[in-house]
Amino acid sequence: MRSSITFAAGVAALLGAMMQPAHAQSAVYLATYVEVMPAAVQDGAGLLQRYREAGRKETGNERFAVLQESGRPNRFVILETWSDQGALDAHRNAAPTAQFRDAIKAIQGSPNDERVNNGLYVGAVDAARVTDAVYVVTHVDVVPPRKDDCVALLKDMAEETRKDGGNLSYEVLQQPNRLNHFTVAEIWKDRSALDAHQMAAHTRQFREKLAPMAGALYDERFYKSMD
Repeated sequence: MRSSITFAAGVAALLGAMMQPAHAQSAVYLATYVEVMPAAVQDGAGLLQRYREAGRKETGNERFAVLQESGRPNRFVILETWSDQGALDAHRNAAPTAQFRDAIKAIQGSPNDERVNNGLYVGAVDAARVTDAVYVVTHVDVVPPRKDDCVALLKDMAEETRKDGGNLSYEVLQQPNRLNHFTVAEIWKDRSALDAHQMAAHTRQFREKLAPMAGALYDERFYKSMD
């Protein structure tokens, strides 16, 4: 009986730690939005895949995912996790990064939009690859005086969403240079699971509470993995 109680307490402590603000963690998260001209989707996808494979081999890389936007195949997002700022700096100065940046310029529809983030509420991904998985990346921007209110709101949203059926990951990231800007990255088992989540009471309540503090349009985009 004592061992069962000890185990349960350990699990509770671990789950609690996962939901704590991750400011003390050294990992650095990078979200880069890439848009190529509609006629250059195939070339752009090829460049991104080669860039991904090179990045995954670099020291300190913990994740390098390339996602393609559903319904707008000329728009992509790169989600990277690096062990620390030094690893990210080395990646930025690496030859494959320079080669990618030079090559993508010729087919860009707009300049790359790069957002460096710290982990705010992050946890383990339950499944790295699921055939029908749907990825959602949302940029949340609130007016500066409501930054702390948004942090609390996103914490509650993360806790509730991770209980939803079919949720594989829900990460909340925060830009260190603009603390009122956040990136929310989600993975869902399939579209049905995502639809159920969007109709859930806690999701609708989150959007209602967020609206008065929003500093820009709620930028939510759906993606599929290019793995």
